[in-house]
Amino acid sequence: MGADLHEQIVDSIEDLQGAHEGCRRVHAKGTLLDGTFTAAPGASELTRATHMSGEPVRVTARFSNGSGKPDAHDGAKDGRGLAVKFYAPEGATTDIVCITLPVFFVRTPEDFLEFTRARRPVGDTGQPDPELIGAFVEAHPESLPAIQLSLAAESAESYARLRYFGIHAFRWIGAGGAETLVRYRWEPEAGIGSIAEEESRGRSRDYLGEELLERVAAAPVAFTLHVQIGEEGDPADDPTAAWPDERESREVGRLELTGADTARERDGDVLVFDPTRLTAGIELTGDQIVRARSHAYSVSVERRAGIPRPAGLG
Repeated sequence: MGADLHEQIVDSIEDLQGAHEGCRRVHAKGTLLDGTFTAAPGASELTRATHMSGEPVRVTARFSNGSGKPDAHDGAKDGRGLAVKFYAPEGATTDIVCITLPVFFVRTPEDFLEFTRARRPVGDTGQPDPELIGAFVEAHPESLPAIQLSLAAESAESYARLRYFGIHAFRWIGAGGAETLVRYRWEPEAGIGSIAEEESRGRSRDYLGEELLERVAAAPVAFTLHVQIGEEGDPADDPTAAWPDERESREVGRLELTGADTARERDGDVLVFDPTRLTAGIELTGDQIVRARSHAYSVSVERRAGIPRPAGLG
């Protein structure tokens, strides 16, 4: 992996979506809520992570659009994100970062760079060259499921009525040292909901954030956290590959968001959600994409905040 690869990745995103001062290079528009997470009985049998002990843990959650354009209309066809930061009792933090796609487009950061470059608009069309996209998919057929799911996605009614997936696998380590391979999924207690694209376009530009703040002002917004448990032979290091539907799924906790977060990202505070920010009891696999994300986020932080990202920032 070249020393400047992560700079090139962020450069390619800026070429595609622009560089917007003070904004993340992707998931630029977002809404912060605060609340608590309480692990379900039995979660601590799978991992010794302190936020899975069963005691309520304070959290900051960020709902976002996938686009790097902060002024994009919320009705645009786009992936959505839910990132959750857990403030562990001992003072450490750990993050779970999820999107509305169950799989990702590529396996390696080099492929991500190639894919992003292939999507650059051509001339004045505002659209990518279909031949470049076709050539990429032909060379990387593993990208097709995520592309097809993206194209088929319906417009969001509410951030609170979407299912969010962790595209990476992690190893949960129990108190006795037993390892369990897991992938995360947030299920909305309000149920799954969508609206027609035409209706979404008729709503305000920022309707998803506005609706979420109205919703949480009236009642808590809640999700349950589930882990899909991998078995021998399931790919631990390939975010483009879904695991079989029949794999065991366990509910391991409940997220209850009770209001707008008024503390973070104010007065120079820099908030970073990093899927590699782990705690004892959770470990990375060989997934190259998840490791590259942390490095690319550091580049993005320096560009949006004007400061190098120190260890532990966020």
